[in-house]
Amino acid sequence: MTTKLINLPHLADMVFGVPHYVTRQTMDSVKAVLIPRIQGITEDAVIQMALNPGKSPAAEQVQPTGGVAVIPVHGILVPRRGQITAMCSELTSYERIRGQLQAALNDPSISEIVLDINSGGGAAVGCKELADYIYQSRDTKPITAIVNYSAYSAAYFIASACSKIIVSQTSGVGSIGVIMEHLDTSKMEEKMGLTFTTIYRGDNKNNGTQHEPLSEESLGMFQGMIDEMYETFTGSVAEYRGLNQQAVIDTQAGLYFGPGAVS
Repeated sequence: MTTKLINLPHLADMVFGVPHYVTRQTMDSVKAVLIPRIQGITEDAVIQMALNPGKSPAAEQVQPTGGVAVIPVHGILVPRRGQITAMCSELTSYERIRGQLQAALNDPSISEIVLDINSGGGAAVGCKELADYIYQSRDTKPITAIVNYSAYSAAYFIASACSKIIVSQTSGVGSIGVIMEHLDTSKMEEKMGLTFTTIYRGDNKNNGTQHEPLSEESLGMFQGMIDEMYETFTGSVAEYRGLNQQAVIDTQAGLYFGPGAVS
């Protein structure tokens, strides 16, 4: 039990109390695996794997074929490399994608770059920076996003920055929105006989603590953060695709498939 109390908050901090460009379904899938482990209902080796990841095989250099470099953008997207989910599935990092893009841009044998995208999104942190890098680089070499089979939220943020987007009849894009969840563990801790006393200085220092229900002040602070990141997301997509920002906002984080995605 001690290991859970010390280590699992490190894993939970990647999910709760931080903004994500991710679909509701992806968020729920991650929670379905993480919550039982936080509660101590499930104990297995995947926790140690998630807390002590090895080198990610996805960090390997992309091998070009016929002058085209294909860079996979799969699964849940995170800022840094070397992380895996509690389900033991590999994550794709913005850091790794940028490194592979930079290598492809600098390689004279590569004339075109393709992002092979199949992702429900991921972390908001680091996404804008990668998308801007793609947008600024697409004049150097054409960068095509192939949606195969989903490019939602953060994945669409990245795709929208490319020179062009190719979507098949059954593939989906969209979910242009931001989501955050606060985890309140106070009742669970009470049942365990635990009481946390927090000593702090600075009115906002303890905002969002998991040891008590979310206060109105914390809710307001988080909503302001979400609003700002939503403005960044919608404004960036509008800039990348040559659209009016209000048209992007009007999608209201909807999902679009095939012909509907193109229109």
